[in-house]
Amino acid sequence: MIDEGHRSDAPAVARAHIQIVPLRGLPIVGAAVVFTAASVAGNWRWALIFCHVVGGGLWTAIDLFVGLVLGPIIGRLSIPARAEFTARFMPKMVIIMPTVVIMTLAAGFQVALQLGNLEAASINHAWLIVSFVVVGVMAVIALGILEPANIAVLWEMNKPSPNGELIGRLMKRFIYTAGVTGVMQVATLIIMTRVSSR
Repeated sequence: MIDEGHRSDAPAVARAHIQIVPLRGLPIVGAAVVFTAASVAGNWRWALIFCHVVGGGLWTAIDLFVGLVLGPIIGRLSIPARAEFTARFMPKMVIIMPTVVIMTLAAGFQVALQLGNLEAASINHAWLIVSFVVVGVMAVIALGILEPANIAVLWEMNKPSPNGELIGRLMKRFIYTAGVTGVMQVATLIIMTRVSSR
Protein backbone atom coordinates (compact mmCIF):
# COMPACT_ATOMS: atom_id res chain seq x y z
CA MET A 1 0.00 0.00 0.00
CA ILE A 2 1.24 3.50 -0.77
CA ASP A 3 1.43 5.70 2.29
CA GLU A 4 0.29 9.33 2.32
CA GLY A 5 3.62 10.40 3.83
CA HIS A 6 7.04 10.64 2.28
CA ARG A 7 7.90 6.97 2.75
CA SER A 8 6.39 4.05 4.57
CA ASP A 9 8.41 2.70 7.52
CA ALA A 10 6.55 -0.61 7.30
CA PRO A 11 8.16 -3.52 5.44
CA ALA A 12 7.55 -3.32 1.71
CA VAL A 13 4.59 -5.35 0.55
CA ALA A 14 5.19 -7.64 -2.39
CA ARG A 15 3.57 -6.05 -5.41
CA ALA A 16 3.46 -6.96 -9.07
CA HIS A 17 6.07 -5.09 -11.12
CA ILE A 18 4.45 -2.42 -13.29
CA GLN A 19 5.48 -2.52 -16.93
CA ILE A 20 6.09 1.15 -17.75
CA VAL A 21 5.84 0.58 -21.51
CA PRO A 22 3.18 -2.05 -22.33
CA LEU A 23 5.01 -4.11 -24.93
CA ARG A 24 1.86 -5.75 -26.26
CA GLY A 25 0.66 -2.37 -27.49
CA LEU A 26 3.83 -1.54 -29.43
CA PRO A 27 2.81 -3.38 -32.65
CA ILE A 28 -0.37 -1.27 -32.83
CA VAL A 29 1.60 1.91 -32.17
CA GLY A 30 4.18 0.88 -34.79
CA ALA A 31 1.46 0.22 -37.37
CA ALA A 32 -0.16 3.63 -36.70
CA VAL A 33 3.16 5.48 -36.99
CA VAL A 34 4.19 3.58 -40.15
CA PHE A 35 0.78 4.22 -41.74
CA THR A 36 1.06 7.94 -40.91
CA ALA A 37 4.61 8.12 -42.29
CA ALA A 38 3.59 6.30 -45.48
CA SER A 39 0.61 8.65 -45.90
CA VAL A 40 2.89 11.69 -45.60
CA ALA A 41 5.53 10.22 -47.92
CA GLY A 42 2.93 9.23 -50.52
CA ASN A 43 0.91 12.41 -50.02
CA TRP A 44 -2.29 10.31 -49.96
CA ARG A 45 -5.09 12.75 -49.20
CA TRP A 46 -7.65 10.29 -47.85
CA ALA A 47 -5.09 8.59 -45.59
CA LEU A 48 -3.74 11.94 -44.40
CA ILE A 49 -7.20 13.21 -43.51
CA PHE A 50 -7.95 9.88 -41.82
CA CYS A 51 -4.78 10.09 -39.68
CA HIS A 52 -5.41 13.73 -38.83
CA VAL A 53 -9.08 13.28 -37.92
CA VAL A 54 -8.57 10.03 -35.97
CA GLY A 55 -5.46 11.28 -34.17
CA GLY A 56 -7.00 14.66 -33.38
CA GLY A 57 -10.30 13.12 -32.30
CA LEU A 58 -8.59 10.71 -29.92
CA TRP A 59 -6.29 13.43 -28.56
CA THR A 60 -9.26 15.72 -27.90
CA ALA A 61 -11.44 13.00 -26.38
CA ILE A 62 -8.67 11.69 -24.11
CA ASP A 63 -7.74 15.15 -22.84
CA LEU A 64 -11.34 16.10 -22.12
CA PHE A 65 -12.18 12.74 -20.52
CA VAL A 66 -9.07 12.59 -18.34
CA GLY A 67 -9.17 16.22 -17.28
CA LEU A 68 -12.90 16.70 -16.77
CA VAL A 69 -14.23 13.22 -15.95
CA LEU A 70 -11.44 11.04 -14.54
CA GLY A 71 -9.72 13.87 -12.67
CA PRO A 72 -12.49 14.54 -10.13
CA ILE A 73 -13.11 10.78 -9.71
CA ILE A 74 -9.44 9.95 -9.06
CA GLY A 75 -9.14 12.85 -6.62
CA ARG A 76 -11.84 11.28 -4.41
CA LEU A 77 -10.45 7.72 -4.44
CA SER A 78 -8.62 6.23 -1.48
CA ILE A 79 -4.83 6.02 -1.82
CA PRO A 80 -4.83 2.21 -2.45
CA ALA A 81 -7.61 2.54 -5.06
CA ARG A 82 -5.79 5.45 -6.71
CA ALA A 83 -2.58 3.42 -6.83
CA GLU A 84 -4.37 0.43 -8.36
CA PHE A 85 -6.03 2.61 -11.01
CA THR A 86 -2.76 4.39 -11.79
CA ALA A 87 -0.88 1.10 -12.21
CA ARG A 88 -3.37 0.00 -14.86
CA PHE A 89 -4.14 3.30 -16.59
CA MET A 90 -0.83 5.16 -16.84
CA PRO A 91 1.18 2.58 -18.83
CA LYS A 92 -1.40 2.75 -21.60
CA MET A 93 -1.08 6.54 -21.71
CA VAL A 94 2.70 6.20 -22.19
CA ILE A 95 2.16 4.81 -25.69
CA ILE A 96 -1.21 6.31 -26.62
CA MET A 97 -0.46 10.01 -26.22
CA PRO A 98 2.77 10.25 -28.28
CA THR A 99 1.10 8.22 -31.02
CA VAL A 100 -1.99 10.42 -31.37
CA VAL A 101 0.14 13.59 -31.19
CA ILE A 102 2.41 12.33 -34.01
CA MET A 103 -0.56 11.28 -36.15
CA THR A 104 -2.37 14.58 -35.67
CA LEU A 105 0.55 16.93 -36.26
CA ALA A 106 2.30 15.10 -39.11
CA ALA A 107 -0.84 14.41 -41.12
CA GLY A 108 -2.37 17.82 -40.39
CA PHE A 109 0.71 19.71 -41.57
CA GLN A 110 0.82 17.68 -44.79
CA VAL A 111 -2.89 18.28 -45.46
CA ALA A 112 -2.37 22.03 -44.94
CA LEU A 113 0.50 21.95 -47.44
CA GLN A 114 -1.52 19.95 -49.92
CA LEU A 115 -4.51 22.31 -49.76
CA GLY A 116 -2.36 25.42 -49.97
CA ASN A 117 -3.53 26.71 -46.58
CA LEU A 118 0.01 27.61 -45.58
CA GLU A 119 0.39 30.12 -48.39
CA ALA A 120 0.10 33.74 -47.24
CA ALA A 121 -2.61 34.40 -49.85
CA SER A 122 -4.86 31.63 -48.53
CA ILE A 123 -8.05 32.74 -46.76
CA ASN A 124 -7.25 30.09 -44.12
CA HIS A 125 -3.65 31.18 -43.54
CA ALA A 126 -4.33 33.24 -40.38
CA TRP A 127 -6.49 30.47 -38.90
CA LEU A 128 -3.76 27.91 -39.57
CA ILE A 129 -1.13 30.06 -37.83
CA VAL A 130 -3.38 30.36 -34.77
CA SER A 131 -3.94 26.60 -34.93
CA PHE A 132 -0.19 25.95 -35.05
CA VAL A 133 0.31 28.05 -31.92
CA VAL A 134 -2.48 26.31 -29.99
CA VAL A 135 -1.52 22.81 -31.10
CA GLY A 136 2.19 23.54 -30.54
CA VAL A 137 1.49 24.52 -26.93
CA MET A 138 -0.63 21.39 -26.46
CA ALA A 139 2.11 19.19 -27.93
CA VAL A 140 4.71 20.70 -25.59
CA ILE A 141 2.38 20.09 -22.62
CA ALA A 142 1.59 16.52 -23.73
CA LEU A 143 5.18 15.47 -24.46
CA GLY A 144 7.04 17.77 -22.07
CA ILE A 145 4.84 17.67 -18.95
CA LEU A 146 2.24 14.89 -19.14
CA GLU A 147 4.53 12.16 -20.43
CA PRO A 148 7.40 12.76 -17.95
CA ALA A 149 4.89 12.96 -15.06
CA ASN A 150 3.31 9.72 -16.26
CA ILE A 151 6.64 7.86 -16.43
CA ALA A 152 7.77 9.32 -13.07
CA VAL A 153 4.61 7.98 -11.37
CA LEU A 154 5.17 4.49 -12.76
CA TRP A 155 8.87 4.59 -11.89
CA GLU A 156 8.07 5.58 -8.31
CA MET A 157 5.39 2.90 -7.99
CA ASN A 158 7.93 0.22 -8.94
CA LYS A 159 10.14 1.12 -5.96
CA PRO A 160 10.03 -1.12 -2.86
CA SER A 161 8.68 1.80 -0.78
CA PRO A 162 6.87 4.24 -3.08
CA ASN A 163 6.61 7.88 -2.04
CA GLY A 164 2.84 8.38 -1.80
CA GLU A 165 3.08 12.15 -1.51
CA LEU A 166 5.21 12.41 -4.65
CA ILE A 167 2.86 10.14 -6.59
CA GLY A 168 -0.11 12.25 -5.47
CA ARG A 169 1.58 15.46 -6.66
CA LEU A 170 2.53 13.93 -10.01
CA MET A 171 -0.98 12.58 -10.55
CA LYS A 172 -2.44 16.02 -9.82
CA ARG A 173 -0.03 17.55 -12.34
CA PHE A 174 -1.07 14.94 -14.91
CA ILE A 175 -4.79 15.49 -14.35
CA TYR A 176 -4.65 19.30 -14.24
CA THR A 177 -2.50 19.63 -17.35
CA ALA A 178 -4.76 17.18 -19.18
CA GLY A 179 -7.68 19.42 -18.20
CA VAL A 180 -5.86 22.51 -19.52
CA THR A 181 -5.13 20.84 -22.85
CA GLY A 182 -8.74 19.63 -22.94
CA VAL A 183 -9.96 23.23 -22.77
CA MET A 184 -7.42 24.20 -25.46
CA GLN A 185 -8.79 21.37 -27.59
CA VAL A 186 -12.11 23.21 -27.70
CA ALA A 187 -10.29 26.15 -29.31
CA THR A 188 -8.75 23.75 -31.82
CA LEU A 189 -12.17 22.34 -32.70
CA ILE A 190 -13.48 25.86 -33.33
CA ILE A 191 -10.50 26.67 -35.57
CA MET A 192 -10.67 23.39 -37.52
CA THR A 193 -14.40 23.62 -38.15
CA ARG A 194 -13.94 27.24 -39.22
CA VAL A 195 -11.18 26.26 -41.69
CA SER A 196 -13.11 23.30 -43.12
CA SER A 197 -16.24 25.40 -43.68
CA ARG A 198 -14.48 28.01 -45.87
